[in-house]
Amino acid sequence: MTTAYRLIDPLSPYVALKRHFVLVVQMAKRDVISRYRGSFAGLMWSFFNPLLILVIYTFVFGVIFKSRWGNQTSNQFQYAIVLFAGLNINTFFAECANRATTVIIDNTNFVKRVVFPLETLSWSVIGSGLFHLFVSTIVLLVISPFIMGHIPWTVVFFPIVVACFLPFVAGAVWLLASLGVFFRDLKQLVAIMTMALMFLAPILYPMSLIPARYRVFVYLNPLTVIAQASQDVLIWGKLPRWDHLGLYVLIATLFAWVAFAWFEQTRKGFADVV
Repeated sequence: MTTAYRLIDPLSPYVALKRHFVLVVQMAKRDVISRYRGSFAGLMWSFFNPLLILVIYTFVFGVIFKSRWGNQTSNQFQYAIVLFAGLNINTFFAECANRATTVIIDNTNFVKRVVFPLETLSWSVIGSGLFHLFVSTIVLLVISPFIMGHIPWTVVFFPIVVACFLPFVAGAVWLLASLGVFFRDLKQLVAIMTMALMFLAPILYPMSLIPARYRVFVYLNPLTVIAQASQDVLIWGKLPRWDHLGLYVLIATLFAWVAFAWFEQTRKGFADVV
């Protein structure tokens, strides 16, 4: 009866986060630390990585290709900053999606324990991704005044934009975590799909370059609305499109609930497969 109630309750996907929040934070922290354990710079790599990526973007797109973001950028380096703001969203999603495909397999000792809340593994993946997104955003905000000339006040809305993205990311993680147990080739497929989503979203180019008749299809890309909102609040100093975000949250929440229901139904067979 309890399981059935969790499946029909729209808030059921978030019960585990509230109930096991301390455990989720500890597991996410362990994941971040273990990723850099043994390296010379240690946790500082979480800061150096996005900084080096930003330098590469600036050199390749700003200096070599001399790319511009329509008529909204005035020098060869601003395009790289706009690009970085959108790519941070893609990187966050790609990290969570790729990690999700093996999160159950990589923690078989927890699968064998009947009392362990497996859904917390998915939340820990998201927590680790959020940490790296936070660091990358800090790098962006530190560099922005030197290239864009200022930090817009609208950056205060960025956490809201990320919060609107989380239901979809959580749903994708639950779905991929379950499917990854039964289909071991899923990791390779997801890597291709996340790259495709990046190229099919207005991250490398402005929406104005897309013919009007194709834009409705671009909005079917789950990264489009969030990437645009991120660029608006972090770069352009514009408020996000609340109507777009509201509809996005509604659809993403429904998707998350369905994905969590699938995860709960299939988790009974995890122990038999792993």
